Amino acid sequence: QVHLLESGGGLVQAGDSLRLSCAASGLTFSRYSMGWFRQAPGKEREFVSAVAWSNYKTCADSVNGRSTISRDNAKNTVYLQISSLKPEDTAVYYCAARMGLRLALEEVDYWGKGTLVTVSS
Repeated sequence: QVHLLESGGGLVQAGDSLRLSCAASGLTFSRYSMGWFRQAPGKEREFVSAVAWSNYKTCADSVNGRSTISRDNAKNTVYLQISSLKPEDTAVYYCAARMGLRLALEEVDYWGKGTLVTVSS
């Protein structure tokens, strides 16, 4: 019933910018913290960024200073903008939802299917 649908991934060059979108349905969007995780080949899934229902925002050190997360409650959509992309950013990016303030890997209520971002050098 709950669906998180990511879009915006693709093949980009190092130094480019990219915006990912996640459209949510089947939940009361404004009551959920929304965010992004990513998983690179051969590595564990890791936290990227999140925005709470209160609009409080957090991000991982790996994207600090070059990422922006935002949410549009009217559209039930969360966005992630990453600038100055690096080959190390190559991963499948997953949208995640959690009812509450905290969004940690083990606490995610709903996951999207993921969208692949490939950054060429």
